Amino acid sequence: MFFKKSTPTWLVAGLGNPGKKYEAARHNAGFLCLDLLAMREKSRITRLKFHALTGEAQIRGERCLLMKPQTFMNDSGRAIKAAAAFYKIPPERILILVDEISLPPSRLRIRRKGSAGSHNGIRSIIQHMDTQEFPRIKLGVGERPNPQWDLADWVLSNMTDKEQKLLRVACDDALDAIDLIVDGEINTAMGRFSS
Repeated sequence: MFFKKSTPTWLVAGLGNPGKKYEAARHNAGFLCLDLLAMREKSRITRLKFHALTGEAQIRGERCLLMKPQTFMNDSGRAIKAAAAFYKIPPERILILVDEISLPPSRLRIRRKGSAGSHNGIRSIIQHMDTQEFPRIKLGVGERPNPQWDLADWVLSNMTDKEQKLLRVACDDALDAIDLIVDGEINTAMGRFSS
């Protein structure tokens, strides 16, 4: 019996910076959350394609491409655009997992679309895709303890063990939110999980 080979209908990308040096950095919250999703789905994000490490998972009956761009945060959009163009995935089915400094580490916020704010990874995606119309889950990593701190230094700094445990709480909620969003229930996800 022959089966038609299906292609991904959703792209779920975690943003971060590649390399051991950045593994525990605040900016890598998206990578961490995507790793937890892959673990839950028994998927591996190891194939190098579209300037990213990729894997696949079946979520709520939808075939999802999981991506960790390896272009560094400021050029994340190059990887996202390449995969979206190849599989013809529309922006409203591109879900981005990203760090958010205005939220404490245990919280998350879901947005259907919007501007980049101060986030260079989101800005890169908007520039490459020429749209703001993609959903995102923002994972709290905490504000700078002092406004004089350089923002880049703060997001590239490592989280404490306590902060990592709190971020894990937000990631666990994010996994439930991902299920709802892929199932077409973004309003429910926003009402249930957004801070």
